Amino acid sequence: MSYLIPSEFVTKMVDAGEAKIFMSTRDTLIRAYMAGAILALAAVFAITVAVQTGSPLVGAILFPVGFCMLYLMGFDLLTGVFVLVPLALLDKRPGVTVGGVLRNWGLVFIGNFAGALTVAFMMAFVFTYGFSIEPDAVGQKIAKIGEARTVGYAKYGVAGWFTIFIRGMLCNWMVSMGVVGAMISTSVSGKVIAMWMPIMLFFAMAFEHSVVNMFLFPNTFAKNHAAFE
Repeated sequence: MSYLIPSEFVTKMVDAGEAKIFMSTRDTLIRAYMAGAILALAAVFAITVAVQTGSPLVGAILFPVGFCMLYLMGFDLLTGVFVLVPLALLDKRPGVTVGGVLRNWGLVFIGNFAGALTVAFMMAFVFTYGFSIEPDAVGQKIAKIGEARTVGYAKYGVAGWFTIFIRGMLCNWMVSMGVVGAMISTSVSGKVIAMWMPIMLFFAMAFEHSVVNMFLFPNTFAKNHAAFE
């Protein structure tokens, strides 16, 4: 699969981070928007498969297809730019500043949120036929997961805060591994295999991914809205 050792692809990582810092605002927002939307659709797909088969593991195995799609298309996730962009700063690339890093992170966050929210509204509309009925089994499962990732932690107080923080950190480690893994090969098949493993792991272990949660949380409100119609 045209494997590259770390010393061979580290420069590619720094170059990628530098390119993202100097990317225009428009391009950054568009790439982030598409990434948020695609990852949200991948979450719907994985949960749908899990409900239909009764096996969450099957859903976890298939979820990474979304990450692979968005990465191969050059779109940007917040969790991905967290690992790539600071490398250009640490390498002291000309013109790279802390402000530039924070600007990129902020724009990607906005784009990811907008993309995930768009898909959340569309899927909530579909599941409830325009918010006129209760959502189907898949819609209810999505809402249940979103609810568990909010009030499910809140009832544990400070311990809940620490738990969600640690799960988020573990997720970011796995996504970072996926981003780095995509650079260890020059072939599409090699990139996909390297990305697939850590992304499958974080989804199967129910770690907290910020962009996935941007999609899950609004669906909780959609379910409650339909219940009161």
